Amino acid sequence: MIEKIRIKGYRKFRDATIVPNPRFNILVGENAAGKSTLLEALSLALTGRINGRPASEELNPYWFNQDDVSDFFKAREQGKPVALPEIQIEVFLVDREEFQRNLYGAHNSTIPTRECPGVCLRVIPNPDYKGEIELHLDSDTSILPVDYYMVEWRSFGDVPLFARPKEITTAIIDSRTIRSTNGVDFHLRQMLSDHLESSEKAAVSLAFRAVKERMTTEHLNEINQRMGTLAGSLDEQPLSLAMDQSARAGWDSSIVPHVAEVPFGMAGQGQQAAVKIALAMGHKASAAQVVMIEEPENHLSHTSLNKLLHHIEDLAVEGQQLFITTHSSFVLNRLGMDGLLFVTNGQISSMASVSPETVSYFKKLPGYDTLRMVLADRFVLVEGPSDEILFERFYRDIKHKFPIQDGVDVISMRGLALKRSLELAQALGKRCAALRDNDGKDPESLLEELGDLREPGLREVFIGKQGFGQTLEPQVLKVNTDDHLMRQILGVTERAVLETWMTNNKTDAALKIAEATENVTAPQYFIKAIEFITDGNG
Repeated sequence: MIEKIRIKGYRKFRDATIVPNPRFNILVGENAAGKSTLLEALSLALTGRINGRPASEELNPYWFNQDDVSDFFKAREQGKPVALPEIQIEVFLVDREEFQRNLYGAHNSTIPTRECPGVCLRVIPNPDYKGEIELHLDSDTSILPVDYYMVEWRSFGDVPLFARPKEITTAIIDSRTIRSTNGVDFHLRQMLSDHLESSEKAAVSLAFRAVKERMTTEHLNEINQRMGTLAGSLDEQPLSLAMDQSARAGWDSSIVPHVAEVPFGMAGQGQQAAVKIALAMGHKASAAQVVMIEEPENHLSHTSLNKLLHHIEDLAVEGQQLFITTHSSFVLNRLGMDGLLFVTNGQISSMASVSPETVSYFKKLPGYDTLRMVLADRFVLVEGPSDEILFERFYRDIKHKFPIQDGVDVISMRGLALKRSLELAQALGKRCAALRDNDGKDPESLLEELGDLREPGLREVFIGKQGFGQTLEPQVLKVNTDDHLMRQILGVTERAVLETWMTNNKTDAALKIAEATENVTAPQYFIKAIEFITDGNG
């Protein structure tokens, strides 16, 4: 439903364009990278609200991109004419019939001009307060005068919006926290209301008013007779009590959902999140078209998270778009790598280039920690735990520090196909070294099989030397020829065959070498990989 999002000047995003996946969008990134900010911006543009309140009531100088603000005040100090920072959030919608009537137009930032449906929210200086703004800026301040700003919310047809367009239904579920003390926040109440027909809501409202009227006439009658005798009003009219019949005391603010007969607010936070998601994605007639979920893994065990992801997949209906932030590789793999949006430094990149076969491959292996690849500056792929342990040891010997101290993450593929892992590295565009055994084959033929998954200077594969053994253990022994020293390090007697013992006890052998104080020489392909991943820098 959403074709494109453009955010200018809002918090982390100086100028970012996002082309979302039509179904699942999985937002990942470091803490404070801007994942939640992206959902917040999308919600602002679609609903005109933030934290359940109109945007105009929540204006904050820290909404504005701080680089924009800093550049503005520097330019003013230098006497340069410069416009005040603004915020603009545009949501471009797919060209569907239901959007044509009220949301269609050419009032958007597309160049050349393009007519399409969409909405735009801008936070701009109010021209009626031009003098007050100048007085504020002439004072010794570096804070924007948001008191003199206004929120302008319009369709692409340049029609002002005052409430969420009825053509766009949204739901926001924050699994990290509960926003109100009783657990029934603005968004949940809105979702509950969306699941009722107008006739049902009217019937419940009338019944609720009748109950309150009966409370007033029957149960408060005796109290009101006594209160009528009290003096106090200016014109000596009698005092009385009555149930509030105003809209603010409507039935929807008085009910509390229950889960297994327990009030919703007293249910576990994981359970609350699951209920909100189910309501938001419910049956087709009332399902929200845009669903935003913050960190669904919070407060859930692995088993419960697996159940929740099953529910999300089962409940997703045609035309429904999900935006999900997560720190969980399990969530990312299960819902599909092709929906990944990597958020960093106010920019968003996608993984749309990953093949359907590789997406399916990782869906079947949801426990694999793909997020380590996504979040790493540079990474090294090794075949198993023993390779990982020895790479760390040899890296410390050569660089005198741990790999992670240089921003290098060493990731064990643990039996995963090297081609699949390299395809992810290719899609991420990150510097990657991969180490593998030669398995008795010509290294050149193994490299040829990888095709363009290798890229000189960016993705390289390093293979154990032919003739030095098929696996890591004989490769280590071939460059460490002091048999007595190696037996001493490994604690192996003369009766045992050293290579056989190491091969049968891969992890134990690697740990003993890693802990040894004696010098151990690294195989040449390890040395080359270390030099490559550090770009030859010490």
